[in-house]
Amino acid sequence: MLKRWLPSLAILAVTGIGFALVPLAYSNQFLLFNMMMYMALAQGLNIIYGYTGYLPFGYVGFFGAGAYGAAMAISFWHWPVLLAVLGGGLVAVLFGLLLTPLFRLSGAYFSIANLAAAEALFYLVANPHMTALTQGPYGINLPQVYDPNFAYGTMLAILLFAVAASAYLRRSRFGLALAAIREDTVSASMAGIDVVRARAVAWLLSAFIAGLAGATYGWYISVFYPETVFALSITVFTIVFVLFGGQGTVLGPLIGTLLLYGAYNVIGISNPQYFQLAYGILIVVLVLFLPAGLASLLRRRRATDER
Repeated sequence: MLKRWLPSLAILAVTGIGFALVPLAYSNQFLLFNMMMYMALAQGLNIIYGYTGYLPFGYVGFFGAGAYGAAMAISFWHWPVLLAVLGGGLVAVLFGLLLTPLFRLSGAYFSIANLAAAEALFYLVANPHMTALTQGPYGINLPQVYDPNFAYGTMLAILLFAVAASAYLRRSRFGLALAAIREDTVSASMAGIDVVRARAVAWLLSAFIAGLAGATYGWYISVFYPETVFALSITVFTIVFVLFGGQGTVLGPLIGTLLLYGAYNVIGISNPQYFQLAYGILIVVLVLFLPAGLASLLRRRRATDER
């Protein structure tokens, strides 16, 4: 039993110890914070896409909902910051509940409808008539809770929670049920799996992780605008990281984020034109020759060793 969970425990330990110790030798905390944020988002997206096959283009909607939910809890009700972060996650879950009828759609229809819902939330938050509640287009300012070191530790805890949730789904009977739904919904239903309930649980867990990450991101930077936390690029980066590393695995989203976000910060900021070209070529090659991501290489090698 323990042997079965050892790989996941090792990934958790390396991730936790790594991000706890790296700041002692590397001073760019903002880069490390963003890398943890994208890793958590990638694991959250992996739960709904990698395990059930639903790809939400509007995943950033949960992220923005969490950021604004926590900010409003701090500004209006003066909640302790950790409680506000939890509230941000629950706001994202509430948004996810409102979107559950979208599961009647599939494929590209689901992805586009989800994106439209996220855009609608963005325009609602950024509306000048909502200034009294969300500050509209003028953004949120949270100087009273500014504490980057505490926020860094909180994002690390969220990342570990996301990795643990993904590992559980990977190894548990519930995760196998989700995989069955992903492969063939009709057969899964005939086998006795409650398809609607299983999808909803994975969907809301994915939303909760994105909401927690968005709330902590808003706390970390303390000043943000609707365009900052509802940027479509957040969804695009997250999807690419998951595809590159390998969807439906625990290690894949971490590897994808580590390599691609690391490369983006090394050459993408100073030479964006070359990076975008290399980025595009890399993704095309990956989709053509390694559609299951880099993690599939490890599975192939393990299978070869066992023969």
